Amino acid sequence: MENSRKKLTYITLAILAITAVIVFYGNRIIPFMMDDLWYSTLLDSDKPISSLSDIIHAQIWHWHNWGGRSLAHGLLQLILLAGEGFADVLNTLWLFVLSGTVILCSKTSSAEIKSRLTAITLTSGLILGLSANWKMSMFWEAGAANYLYITAFLLFYMFCYLREVEGNAKPLPGIVFWMIPLALIAGWSNENMGPTCFIVSVIVMYLIKKSSRRIPFWMIEGSIICFIGCVFCIAAPGNFVRAAEAEKEYGILWKLFLRCYGECKALFSFQILTLLTLAAVLVISISILGIKLKKTEIILLVAALLSWGAMILSPHYPDRATFGTMCLMICVIVSRSLFIIEKKKEALWPLYLGAVLIWLKGMYDIGEFIAIYLGWIK
Repeated sequence: MENSRKKLTYITLAILAITAVIVFYGNRIIPFMMDDLWYSTLLDSDKPISSLSDIIHAQIWHWHNWGGRSLAHGLLQLILLAGEGFADVLNTLWLFVLSGTVILCSKTSSAEIKSRLTAITLTSGLILGLSANWKMSMFWEAGAANYLYITAFLLFYMFCYLREVEGNAKPLPGIVFWMIPLALIAGWSNENMGPTCFIVSVIVMYLIKKSSRRIPFWMIEGSIICFIGCVFCIAAPGNFVRAAEAEKEYGILWKLFLRCYGECKALFSFQILTLLTLAAVLVISISILGIKLKKTEIILLVAALLSWGAMILSPHYPDRATFGTMCLMICVIVSRSLFIIEKKKEALWPLYLGAVLIWLKGMYDIGEFIAIYLGWIK
């Protein structure tokens, strides 16, 4: 057993090192591009941003004329202001921060984690390997701000609520105060994930009320602020301007067809590998081993379904927009895997191998891009 743990540690450290190097180098060779160049300006003019007041000015214009993701794009402009070197390092580190928040959400079901390093390393591999578009959701700076960074805040917001489902969690220090900015970020960041966060908070409060427990003030506070953030994000005048431009030439029935097509493509094309992985651990854990789904896992699955279904309201459903839904499913994949290992110790290495294969898929995708960039593949 001790020899097996040492092997696991050595392999994990090797995977972690390779992941960090490949991800950093991938970030390094992908420059600020497309929207990054536009968000480097005041938006309403070509003048480059140079201060916090410039970013506030730009986001006010953006909210009125292009979209409601003010906090996500404000964060983007701050990173762009700091420069490419800072962005490359932060993007690399934030992959592991996001992995950590996925682990936090998976732990709310009370599954035991033997090695946090192994869990975070393999989870980062799942994120890279299962991502529908790794470049546009994690390496393109505008995509990273909207998905890589924001999803960590969204999952941490959900974690604060999910940990209360079983009723035995210790209060988080100062949560009444820092829940205010966290809830605002969760709501005012993403058109499908923001409302999902709000609904998760309502579901948890309902479960607490149903169990005759007192709902803490911070939960009510966070839910209300998250809802306000959702309103600011979705009801932004710029969203209607953009939607009108995207679908102005189509009739109602054709719009409905295209939106249903977008939903199906997201499910059966962009997310099919994530769905198959999720289905595999669900079948093994529930049908074969008889491990019932925990309440928090059910809530996470409902959240994934809602975040996918909500995009029916959007005229455009790009592959990168599935990133948050993917992370919610990964939370359940990790949680189920932990329960499987807890019941069947011999399942450790097969599950580890499965995670490594998905990691290899992610490394292949990034490695191919790097090889083309270096001229090794023509």
